[in-house]
Amino acid sequence: MGKMTPREVIRKNIRFENPDRIGIQFDRGRKNDFVKEVKIFPKRYEEKRWVEGQFEYYDDEWGNIWYRIIGGSKKGEIQKPVLEDWAALKDLKMPDYLGSGDFGNIKKQFEADGNMHYRMINLPGFPFSISRYLRKMEIYFQDLVLERENVDKLHDMVTSSMEKLIKKIPETGADGVIFFEDWGVQDRLLISPDMWRDIFKPLYKRLCDAAHSVNLDMLMHSCGYNWAIIDDLAEVGINAFQFDQPSLYGDEKLAERLQHHKICLYSPVDVQKILPTGNKKLIQDEARKMVKLFFGKNGGLIAKNYPDINGIGVTEEWDNWMYDAFLEYAK
Repeated sequence: MGKMTPREVIRKNIRFENPDRIGIQFDRGRKNDFVKEVKIFPKRYEEKRWVEGQFEYYDDEWGNIWYRIIGGSKKGEIQKPVLEDWAALKDLKMPDYLGSGDFGNIKKQFEADGNMHYRMINLPGFPFSISRYLRKMEIYFQDLVLERENVDKLHDMVTSSMEKLIKKIPETGADGVIFFEDWGVQDRLLISPDMWRDIFKPLYKRLCDAAHSVNLDMLMHSCGYNWAIIDDLAEVGINAFQFDQPSLYGDEKLAERLQHHKICLYSPVDVQKILPTGNKKLIQDEARKMVKLFFGKNGGLIAKNYPDINGIGVTEEWDNWMYDAFLEYAK
């Protein structure tokens, strides 16, 4: 058998099909088994930005208005949600992702790679991450209790839109999709596990089933402590967790559970407890420990860098210490 391509290495780590090494994804010209991640924007959407005093304002494809302090956070916060009143729900239009011209461009980009690297597309969102902005987060959490009928209608509209998009994505030649939903704080979920199972688990199942029906891997980013729903996420079909704080769970505890469920860990060393210490030995020992625990007998680890090292007080030198240790297992 010949040497595996980077694309095969990633897919076999995700699917626990005996890859010959860990997967790896590092920027700044370092080893990277992925094609550059891409996102699909809807037809006829062009972002609008303007400045008023110390604030910059901009819109998104759903119609929400955001604002940020100039020189501060890149994203900012919602200033005016598109659904300030539930009466507007009946007129809410979903962005036209299916009419986007990005599908053909992404396909060309992937084909130019020559089938060598793993092809992943960032989804525009998932039911929670989209809906919380459409209502504004502090209002939305109240809605989950007080406006269940309207919440269910909104969730169904958003989920249906994402479901259709997922089923069209294979036209690009993608291998997998990733979504971003931060569900945890440091020691628990943002809502009760029972509420998550009642409201969100069926939506996750729909979208994971849609991805698997067209042979796409489903990868999930989530910050915080999500232990209470790890088994549920495995049950609905998540294939890989992109966690930036694996130490929050306890490495051994998390590794045992992920290996049991055959879910891949896609992660740097912990960006709160380990990487910002600037302790070379600690950083490299943790990287090697992660390989020992999470790579397992049949795969299950993709090592990556954290994209905003300046934001967590990490230097390029410290980041390279992590990279060098992971690279020992990626040659």
